[in-house]
Amino acid sequence: MPGRTQKVSPLKLPARAYLALGLEGSANKLGIGVIKHDEDGSTTVLSNIRHTYITPPGEGFQPRDTALHHREWVLRILEDSLSKAGVSLHDLDCICYTKGPGMGAPLQSVALVARTLSLLFQKPLIGVNHCVGHIEMGREITGAQNPIVLYVSGGNTQVIAYSQQCYRIFGETLDIAVGNCLDRFARVINLSNDPSPGYNIEQEAKKGKRLLTLPYTTKGMDVSLSGILTSTEAYTTDKRFRSDGKPRNQDDIDIISPADLCFSLQETVFAMLVEITERAMAHIGSKEVLIVGGVGCNERLQEMMGIMAEERGGRVFATDERFCIDNGIMIAQAGLLGFRMGQETYLSDSTCTQRFRTDEVHVAWRL
Repeated sequence: MPGRTQKVSPLKLPARAYLALGLEGSANKLGIGVIKHDEDGSTTVLSNIRHTYITPPGEGFQPRDTALHHREWVLRILEDSLSKAGVSLHDLDCICYTKGPGMGAPLQSVALVARTLSLLFQKPLIGVNHCVGHIEMGREITGAQNPIVLYVSGGNTQVIAYSQQCYRIFGETLDIAVGNCLDRFARVINLSNDPSPGYNIEQEAKKGKRLLTLPYTTKGMDVSLSGILTSTEAYTTDKRFRSDGKPRNQDDIDIISPADLCFSLQETVFAMLVEITERAMAHIGSKEVLIVGGVGCNERLQEMMGIMAEERGGRVFATDERFCIDNGIMIAQAGLLGFRMGQETYLSDSTCTQRFRTDEVHVAWRL
């Protein structure tokens, strides 16, 4: 009987250290970072600088205004990132930028900077899928081997599993993303956008005492979130709703507070996400869950996912806000992995696309 052939990773140990610069600007975060891959296979984050475009309470961020913010700050962030890393642009092996998905104008503003630097300093350009950047940085930081990935952010909600050099989408939102759902409700109740509306929803939810009935909409492996947002907004016009969360008099007992709505919205939406993630785990027999994306910072989501994983004899991996919120270092990490496998984005192909699917990427660096 022939012996079993041992599979060898296509990503070889580098003969020397590699340096990559990553530029991220797909939404309201502008991030630039420098990463190093050493000869022993280890990875070092040399710098990870970020600046956020914050709008007044009750307002979202428009593509044009966000792009103007990125143009205003990009050179300062670039200088800070290179200074902290202790390297110059001449030292870099490649320059990586977010090709998509994201908002058109902000993506283009950052891609323009990446193309200019590539031409000025004669460095290879690498276009990176934003979602793959999140996954690869999450795998690197947490050490997760082959997890089911729950990718939750302002623009994306996907359950992903890896197979045959492709991150395959098992389930996703059918309408709006979970981060967009939370952010839009934060605007309805006039929560601050500083540091982020999702974070402030999380803090408000901790004060909630009442779980209200909301639509629970899972459709196979997919979820729908627009209906639950509309239903939660409808409670703000209910005669029991008190915007300050306080009863009007001693007989005013049956009230609904903003904290109750935040709590109910979080609990219901996160339960839906845990359900479809558990289905994916059962399908491929995985014991690991990796949560990535800005909403992945939410401690309640991590707690609920942890309870489910523990019941299945598994575990949850997640990162802190340095790496789960959009950042340049994740683009540098995914881009450098691709560069080491011979990938390069030629100038004629260095466009941006607002709809760049996770499963369109050839993950050449994994078995």
